[in-house]
Amino acid sequence: MTDDTLFPVGPAKPKAEPPAAESECRLALPVRNQVEVQLYDLDSLIPPDHQVRVVWGYAERADLTDVYAKFKAVAGRPGRAAIDPRIMLALWLYATIEGVGSARALAKLCENSLPYRWICGGVSVNYHTLADFRVECESVFEELLIDGVASLRAAGAVTLNRVAHDGMRVRASAGANSFRGKDTLDRFMQEAKEQVETLRRELDENPVASDARIKAAKERAARERQERVAAALQQYASVKKKKKDPKKKARVSTTDPDARWMRMADGGSRPSYNVQFSTDTQSQLIVGVEVINGGSDSDQLEPAVRRIQQAHGVTPREILVDGGYVNQKMIEAVAAEGCTIYMPVPAPSGQRTCKDRPFISETPRVTEWRERMGTKEAKTIYKDRAASSECVNALARNRRLQQFNVRGRRKVRAVALLCCTHWPTTSCELRV
Repeated sequence: MTDDTLFPVGPAKPKAEPPAAESECRLALPVRNQVEVQLYDLDSLIPPDHQVRVVWGYAERADLTDVYAKFKAVAGRPGRAAIDPRIMLALWLYATIEGVGSARALAKLCENSLPYRWICGGVSVNYHTLADFRVECESVFEELLIDGVASLRAAGAVTLNRVAHDGMRVRASAGANSFRGKDTLDRFMQEAKEQVETLRRELDENPVASDARIKAAKERAARERQERVAAALQQYASVKKKKKDPKKKARVSTTDPDARWMRMADGGSRPSYNVQFSTDTQSQLIVGVEVINGGSDSDQLEPAVRRIQQAHGVTPREILVDGGYVNQKMIEAVAAEGCTIYMPVPAPSGQRTCKDRPFISETPRVTEWRERMGTKEAKTIYKDRAASSECVNALARNRRLQQFNVRGRRKVRAVALLCCTHWPTTSCELRV
């Protein structure tokens, strides 16, 4: 019989043997109850080029004289040794870079994560100490930002000749249901007072220590709630004054009285803060920061220039802002300081028929700004605004600056300053 196949067919493969039973296999099994002695040091576990070493180097060079001056535990006097503030600063800087903003989460990382353990070096920290350091060192973070810019100016990396300024709205740690009207706030205040008085009276009358501690905690919580409601009542008048529509009732949050409703980029409205960033266009380094609770940017141009003058002793020659900062009074004040404004001219609205004039009555400085923005040179310079401000905003968002997990303008400002302080320590933004 002839073979009609196109290619020769080899012999059939032998039938595979059945797999061995599990009991017959030689396996490496885990032994978790065996006692082992491992000798290592934390420093050898961190690579030489790890980013945490850069952060620690920055913390070592930081001027923390004002922090050390507050310590009461000094040589020759009794008291427990205080935690080195350089450890606290480095922990918060590295946590900010990694997008960690919670003091409780940071305290857990100090126990479980190797880079954070390396920073601590065996020093024990708790979440309460970390949270207190972040709030109490608000002025220290601002001084570190100023000192960093000053050193970079001396090195020629920052000139402050051209500055881009922009505002970024960040969600506050307050819910929509926490906003209350005047009548509700008065009722909450009365209830809080009665609760505090009742708990204090029970605490004085109860001699049992365990029950006393529980009631002391309840009394503290009630007192803090009373303080928040009192703060909300204090701010109610200013909120009501800003209401343009008399039909809409003014409301203030009992969770975070400093937070305000703002229109966000996605079109929705949420309780938020407005973070103002001033950025050097040459280096994309943040040179000024402020936190406000107003949704409008129109009155923030002159304060931005003033902050740079006070912090760095120099007036920027040029400042680049978007159309939200158009304000005739601000243009007059900034131009009088010798700062050239690059800002788009808004389209006319209402009954204005002249497309070239954004204001009904135009002053010479406003005319100069309007005519300048019609030139090709000004339009080319204005492109640096998006390349600087929008980049900084995106980096801040990537650092998890999307919602504050602290309450109160002072604490929020400390978080914003801390976010800006670490900018020179990261290799992606600036190398010195």
